Amino acid sequence: MITVHHLNNSRSQRILWLLEELGAPYEIRKYSRDAQTNLAPPELEAVHPLGKSPMVELEGALLIESGAIIQTVIERLGEGRLQPAPGSPDHVRHTMWLHYAEGSAMLPLMLQLYTGRLGEAAAPLRPRIDSEIARHLGFVERELEGRDWLVGDGLTGADIQMSFLGEIAGVYGLRAGFPAMDAWVKRFQARPAYARALEKGGPYSFA
Repeated sequence: MITVHHLNNSRSQRILWLLEELGAPYEIRKYSRDAQTNLAPPELEAVHPLGKSPMVELEGALLIESGAIIQTVIERLGEGRLQPAPGSPDHVRHTMWLHYAEGSAMLPLMLQLYTGRLGEAAAPLRPRIDSEIARHLGFVERELEGRDWLVGDGLTGADIQMSFLGEIAGVYGLRAGFPAMDAWVKRFQARPAYARALEKGGPYSFA
């Protein structure tokens, strides 16, 4: 049995979606953000010192970091599903997307979130943040033009890992300028496994 330590309105929602796509049995331990600060509760620190979600208990190990969780779960439970064949060029691209999502793409969007709380004090940073957001969303848009999924002909872990980026871009009203990305988000949100994950995970404001 897999245990997912799931925080509402967080990246852990995509781990529930992954497990639903694989049909893997799992249990959820739910945690709620503080209503005032929107921060994760201290109970998560009792599970791991960083106190972040997602965290997954799998085969006696506690895993953190979405990309590492997705890669490990697919390798151990996927039976060839949701990833290209190891050693193939598409597998290299798949690994790239798993790291790119949090290693590069999310940073400017998170900076926008944090600096948005500073008001005019953040004005000197706005041009650089805006240009970096446009750069990354433009890159993803070009990669999706003329195709349904990021790698190969079907859904993979790359789409699941990158899904949070597309959803957050929608929260900021940015997807209108990126039609291929917008269509991709609508495509994966229409999947039955995605709907099941929402039902089990509870409130999620980004769908």
